[in-house]
Amino acid sequence: MEKEFKKIIEAIGEDPDREGLLKTPERASRAMSFLTQGYNQTLESILNGAVFESDSDEMVIVKDIELYSMCEHHMLPFIGKCHVAYLPQRKVIGLSKVARIVDMYARRLQIQENLTKQIATAIQEVTHGQGVGVVVESKHLCMMMRGVEKQNSTMTTSVMLGRFRKDINTRNEFLSLIR
Repeated sequence: MEKEFKKIIEAIGEDPDREGLLKTPERASRAMSFLTQGYNQTLESILNGAVFESDSDEMVIVKDIELYSMCEHHMLPFIGKCHVAYLPQRKVIGLSKVARIVDMYARRLQIQENLTKQIATAIQEVTHGQGVGVVVESKHLCMMMRGVEKQNSTMTTSVMLGRFRKDINTRNEFLSLIR
């Protein structure tokens, strides 16, 4: 990857051998590896056995989980927050695991619509709950730094599964609690 970053630096008309850029290909390669580490993670490794028996059947919400991802179209960041809720059915997952699931999918080249669905599907898969709701709100640098250059636009996506999709009261409870 370092060689390719050096080629990019040359392609934009810069001198990769000037002092300030000497180690940039190495640093950029490490940064890209970190920003896309989700490809090297699995749901099983993220959970690490933190699925617990519980008789709780009330809504569990983890909100304002910050996320950092990169759009697959321009490889520019989008930054935002994610709100996750699920209705347990004999199983709950460790609190930090919800944030780790968000990070695993966010640390891949993405579009926000798919990211939202991947998070919801994963939470449903591991909890076997009665339903899952996920809302993601992000600012996309591909829209802010280039193209239409709109600084104040925010994209919101949601995925509702199970009771969150079928029962308007469950959905509304979730949406009101994350406001």
